[in-house]
Amino acid sequence: SRGTREMSRRSLSRLRFARRAALALAALLLAAAPWAIPAATAQAFPSKPVKLVIPFPPGGSLDNVGRLIAMKLSDAWGQQVVVENRPGAGGNIGADLVAKSPADGYTVVMGALSTHAVNPSLYRTMPYDAAKDFAPISNVAITPNVLIVNAKSPIRTLADLIAFAKANPGRTNFGSGSNGSAGHLAGELFKLETGTDVMHIPYKGGAPALQALLAGDTQFMFDNLANAMAQVKAGTVRPIAVTTAQRSKLAPDLPTMAEAGMPGFDISTWFGLLAPAGTPPEAIAKWNADVVKVLNSPDVREKMLAQGAEPAPTTPAEFAAFIAKERDKYARIVKASGARVD
Repeated sequence: SRGTREMSRRSLSRLRFARRAALALAALLLAAAPWAIPAATAQAFPSKPVKLVIPFPPGGSLDNVGRLIAMKLSDAWGQQVVVENRPGAGGNIGADLVAKSPADGYTVVMGALSTHAVNPSLYRTMPYDAAKDFAPISNVAITPNVLIVNAKSPIRTLADLIAFAKANPGRTNFGSGSNGSAGHLAGELFKLETGTDVMHIPYKGGAPALQALLAGDTQFMFDNLANAMAQVKAGTVRPIAVTTAQRSKLAPDLPTMAEAGMPGFDISTWFGLLAPAGTPPEAIAKWNADVVKVLNSPDVREKMLAQGAEPAPTTPAEFAAFIAKERDKYARIVKASGARVD
């Protein structure tokens, strides 16, 4: 009947309207989804375990501090921060691993003076670009070096050492743990700024270099302050000055090289956290905020100082500027010294 046909048309019209409304709602939800998902992901970081790559062997100050930070962040984040040692090639192997990792904030490296300031000039070829392949998070620590001589030596001041080196050209030696180490480059800077003819003798580690000093095979060396203080207390070596621009909290009575007579002398070992370039800013900000909080906590500062590492937290921008300045400084020193590894 006519009434029945009219009802059917109305039912069909309502059904078509409902379908169009459902399709419109689905399109709206799909359009909103790409914006909603990243926001949720950013807020959730970290939502899975995180890897901290240490590009050096276990046991050193950098490794110990890295593990301390990993433990503190694991507690704070409720996600495990896994430490993975990837030593080799002066730290280049571990740093390269992180440079080529996904830029999501879940893999970072404890970079150092060698990996991001010295190696780009010391190695003829590098597996990564120290400036372009990383996003700095924060500096973590500075470990001062100290100029030391044998306790039996007549040298008691920086002026004495300079006079001795000038009186004995080509016969004054200094040792270090390796080519390109902070101790080696501090000696090269000493040589350049004093115009003295001193010879560098690289050893396989700081301990053999120290033994050579004690045996009289070398006349001076720039050693890690924490390591040297044990020998200072034992009375076997004599400290002359620290190599940093400011006096060290570990030995506040020791003058700086600048105070002792060499203005502008500033050499230190440092290490800090970096992520792959392109890591989201919110992940970098999360890392920075929580690492700075850890480094400023009294118990962590105490433990770091016991390792000979002075906490030195920064913003990402400050760390980037610091690395760039260090890279330029060591490029000049390495070039002048002629030091090469490969």
